Amino acid sequence: MHSSGLRFLMCILVSGVLACGAPEAAERTETQVEQAFIIRLSPEMDDLISTSATLDTLAGGFTWSEGPLWLESEKALLFTDVPNNVIHKWSETNGLSTYLEKSGYVGDRRDKHEGGANGLILDQNGNLILCQHGERQVARMKAALDTPQASYESLANKYKGTPLNSPNDLVQHNNGSIYFTDPPYGLDPWDSVRLDFSGVYRINSDQSLTLLIDSLTKPNGLAFSPDQSKLYVAVSDPEKAAYFSYDLDASGNITGGGLLLDVTGMVKTGLAGLPDGLKVDPDGNIFATGPGGVLVISADGKHLGTINTGQATANCAFNSDYSVLYMTAHKYLMRIKLK
Repeated sequence: MHSSGLRFLMCILVSGVLACGAPEAAERTETQVEQAFIIRLSPEMDDLISTSATLDTLAGGFTWSEGPLWLESEKALLFTDVPNNVIHKWSETNGLSTYLEKSGYVGDRRDKHEGGANGLILDQNGNLILCQHGERQVARMKAALDTPQASYESLANKYKGTPLNSPNDLVQHNNGSIYFTDPPYGLDPWDSVRLDFSGVYRINSDQSLTLLIDSLTKPNGLAFSPDQSKLYVAVSDPEKAAYFSYDLDASGNITGGGLLLDVTGMVKTGLAGLPDGLKVDPDGNIFATGPGGVLVISADGKHLGTINTGQATANCAFNSDYSVLYMTAHKYLMRIKLK
C-alpha cells in the first residue's frame, strides 16, 4: 500500500480476462516497497511468483532507465540512463552510484536526445559490450569492469558502408557471435545518413556483419531460449506491437519462425509501455517488458500474466540464480522476488 492511504482499484481487460488491481502510481519514492499487483491469467503464474510478492523500488530520478545487467562477481546491477549518457551501478551493500559517464556518446554535443548506451552484456571473456546510441555502434569497453573508462573498441558500426541507425539490444550465442537490433530511436534530426530499414544483425566471430532480418518495423529486445534453438525479438511499434520467435540451427542461422504473441490490442487500450527488453528463465518462460509492465509468456506464446510496475517498463534482468527479477521502469529501478 502507498503510505498516502487507500489505493483505489481499477479493472482492465487483458487477453480477454478482466483483472483488477491498483492504478498506476504517478510518483514513487526511491525505497518504496508495496504488495505487487500481478495480473494472473494462468495458474502457472503462481509457480513463478508468490501471491505475497512485493514490488521494491530501489532507486529513482532517472530520465529513461534501460539495459539492466547483473554482475555476479560484484553482486551488483549495472543499468543505463539513455538520455543522460550514463551507466549506473546498484548493490544491496552500497546502494546507487555512477559507474560510467559518456556511455554511448563520447562527443560534446549537448542536444543529443538519446545518446547513451542501451543494452549491455558481458562477453565470454567478461568484457562489457554496449549498444551505443550516440556512436551508432556496438562496442567493447577497453577497460576492466572494476576500472571503467569511456574508451571503446567498435565491433560493428556500418552495414555495407552506411552507418548503423542506433544499436539497441544484444545477446551473445555460445559460439561467440553477437546478435543485436538496430531501430532508429537514438537518431537525431541531423543524422541524415541512415539505413532505410531496422535490422536484426549478427556479428560473426571474424567480426563480419550478417543481416538476419530486415522485415520488422522496430525490432528492440532480444533473447535466446535456454537451448539457443530460438531467438526471440520484441517489436516496439505501437501499430504492430508483438513478440516474434525464430528457429535457429546449430550454427545460429535463422531457419524459420514468426509471430509468437501480438499485443497491439493491449497497447490500444492505453496500457503504458511497448514490447522492449526481454529475458528467458531456465524453464523457457519469457519475461518481456510491454504494455502494462512485464508480461510473462510461455515458450509456445501463451500470456501467463503480467507484473504491473505502474510505469512504462523498458527492460529486465535476472540475478544469477533467477530468484530476483530487476526491472528498469521509466524513472525507476525496481525488483521482485521469484519462486
